[in-house]
Amino acid sequence: MQFGMMDGYGYGMMSGGYWILGLIFWILVIIGLVLLIKYLWEGGGARREQESALEILKKKYARGEISKEEFEDKKKDLI
Repeated sequence: MQFGMMDGYGYGMMSGGYWILGLIFWILVIIGLVLLIKYLWEGGGARREQESALEILKKKYARGEISKEEFEDKKKDLI
């Protein structure tokens, strides 16, 4: 009786095609790391574009929170 790599038991997980699962695992790990680095590089979602004071003023006027006179006065101050 000969025990060796030729009897099918010496290859372990690689003999049954399970190497594909290992390959998929490492591909998913690499994709996850790339996405994590991208997320952190972009500020982690904490950085938002700041609205200008004029944009905020326009929104307040559009919602009716300030009158046209107030809008014009404050707009002159900003410009």
